[in-house]
Amino acid sequence: MTHRALAAIGLAVLTLSIVLPAIAQQPDPKQMIAAQKEAMMRFAYMDGVWRGPAWTVLESGEKHNVTQTERIGPMLDGSIKVLEGRGYAEDGSVSFNAFGIISYDLFEKAYSLHSHAQGFSGDFTLTPTAEGYVWEIPAGPMTIRYTMTLKNGTWTEIGDRIFPGKDPVRFFEMDLKRVGDTDWPAAGAIPMK
Repeated sequence: MTHRALAAIGLAVLTLSIVLPAIAQQPDPKQMIAAQKEAMMRFAYMDGVWRGPAWTVLESGEKHNVTQTERIGPMLDGSIKVLEGRGYAEDGSVSFNAFGIISYDLFEKAYSLHSHAQGFSGDFTLTPTAEGYVWEIPAGPMTIRYTMTLKNGTWTEIGDRIFPGKDPVRFFEMDLKRVGDTDWPAAGAIPMK
């Protein structure tokens, strides 16, 4: 056997001795999904269809009123939560539409919200509270903070702009009531045949 062949065999053995233990230490996907599903149970109260009044302050300073709806349900065997929000103007047109995914990272031991709205998207830390959750968008020196509470069957969510050293400025509020169940987004899956 040549020196080159022995070196190649030695490198292969060394690689396998490093790779095989690493593969053996990989977490079991079924256990990971089960743990994520358990972590997401704290948001089970969100599932369903919600509707109610909402308002936001536009860049012009004008207060814009809508009827806000949310439809929320589990996906990937309950290991994530999928949300769609729509704000309807008085004439019935959609003036606001957002899509989000709440998930739990087992390694970071943290929840996150992946959000798409009005041409923007991002990943944000979502922190559960005793009555709901809080999530924030860093925006330069300003922070945009959304705080959700669920009390007496009403989902209230407020949005504040926070500048260092100043009082928060409220620019958004919605007060929703749960109006029913939904099989969204899991319904309509494509069958095997």
